[in-house]
Amino acid sequence: MKEGLIKYVYELIIREIQTAITISYVIAVGIGMLFNYQKYAQFDINIFYYGDIFDFLIAPFSDLYILLFATISSVFVFIIFYLDSLWQRKGPKSYCRANFGFAKKKWFKLYKSLLFIVSLFLYLLLSADYYGKYTKEKIINQKDITITLSNNEIKTGKLIGKTKEVIFLFHSEKVFALPISSFVKEIRIK
Repeated sequence: MKEGLIKYVYELIIREIQTAITISYVIAVGIGMLFNYQKYAQFDINIFYYGDIFDFLIAPFSDLYILLFATISSVFVFIIFYLDSLWQRKGPKSYCRANFGFAKKKWFKLYKSLLFIVSLFLYLLLSADYYGKYTKEKIINQKDITITLSNNEIKTGKLIGKTKEVIFLFHSEKVFALPISSFVKEIRIK
């Protein structure tokens, strides 16, 4: 009897961990896509035209800042939820007063969930916008790189980023999208 119960609990925990990891990865990919979009949008590039699915699946891991943001944000949100539920259980009177008595209403749980979702969405949009501006400033202040194309034409500029098939350069207030295929012979960083 005990062995069957232990096995059941073990399998349940494994399934829950797999679900949590899958959901976390999907959220991280979404955050990565939003942040990458904002980074390239600063240079008037719609990255969705140039990227393929693989570029977006690795988006949260391609930049340390995006990965740190996604991790820290997830932990922060978990702590906020935990503290809110702890406060609601341990100090229901003060919790109710802090929420103007609305905590006793039937619709409060739905209201709190909607408020959280909208706040999280706005937080992500504002953070992605800040990230885009921050990375643009970083890109503008970096050193130029030189790319020699297969026809010996030389392109110089600041590396904005790259996808599987395109390299983006910024030079003299212009953005160049260079296909990687057979045209790029050499990339040299000054």
